[in-house]
Amino acid sequence: MSAEASRPAGAYGVVADADETRLIERYFARLGPVRTDVALGIGDDAALLRPQNCCELVMTTDTLVEGSHFLPGADARSLGHRAMAVNLSDIAAMGAEPCWALLSLTMPTVDHAWLEAFCAGFGAQLHAHAVALAGGNLARGPLNIGVQLCGQAPAGEALTRTGARSGDLICVSGTVGDAGAGRELALSGAPSAETALGRLRQRFDYPQARVALGRQLRGLASACIDVSDGLWRDLGRLVQASGCGANVVAEDLPLSAALREAAGARALEFALRGGEDYELLFTLPPSRLPALRAVALDASTACTVIGVCDDSGVLRLQQGGVTRQPGADGFDHFLAPG
Repeated sequence: MSAEASRPAGAYGVVADADETRLIERYFARLGPVRTDVALGIGDDAALLRPQNCCELVMTTDTLVEGSHFLPGADARSLGHRAMAVNLSDIAAMGAEPCWALLSLTMPTVDHAWLEAFCAGFGAQLHAHAVALAGGNLARGPLNIGVQLCGQAPAGEALTRTGARSGDLICVSGTVGDAGAGRELALSGAPSAETALGRLRQRFDYPQARVALGRQLRGLASACIDVSDGLWRDLGRLVQASGCGANVVAEDLPLSAALREAAGARALEFALRGGEDYELLFTLPPSRLPALRAVALDASTACTVIGVCDDSGVLRLQQGGVTRQPGADGFDHFLAPG
């Protein structure tokens, strides 16, 4: 984030009594933790960073757009949390350490109460994962939140989608389907248990990126992807990249009690197709299963074996002893209702 003195107050669309320089100073200059590998951060035209020797940079970016990723009037603290969490999840899926973030925030006007809440959610995620806010941009327009996150991993050790092989076990962290169900059931007004729906909505509003687990899967998992667009679609991406197939057992999918209670007969549908769980979906040879159990315990994150890779080149689901091939569609930002 930078501000040029030659530009008059309001040049970025912010009101005269809250120009960009003062907004940066008030809300963003000290929002995240201080890292010694940030040689120059907020306040200049660009940031200067010092990656560790023998590490590769791991970069990702994501955008939250009002009307597509969230509804008008969505809770600002949740938006701040989600804006960081979705990017942290990408870094986790690569087995990397998140380090530095850039924030590009477009707002229709300056709302100090909204900014306070947004920064509380955003800043909490920065501190939780020791990520420095190294810069960004402020502008006026429809509400749009863009984050670029950069991490690092030892050279040659980052996880990718390409390493799964026939015979590898397919595993997923946490539970799946909660966030998608929380979003859809809340929007549809469908009757459901209020307490259970609240827990599901919490999973959508405040996703938890599995950063610690991702780092510990490095050298253990053969391939990894995060569940952002639905387990079935993301598993399809992983096996396609790896050039293999997969057989998943429906009864082995980890479903939360809240999902079973609120979604009933639709629980499996949400588990397969619901988006934005931000769990890690990964593969590993069977011989590494004892090591995975130790890693899961250390990361305080349950990991469940849900199937096995094969050389068929297709995805198959076993349910009640019957094998079928559900369509590959999952959550799609271009198809999802606004």
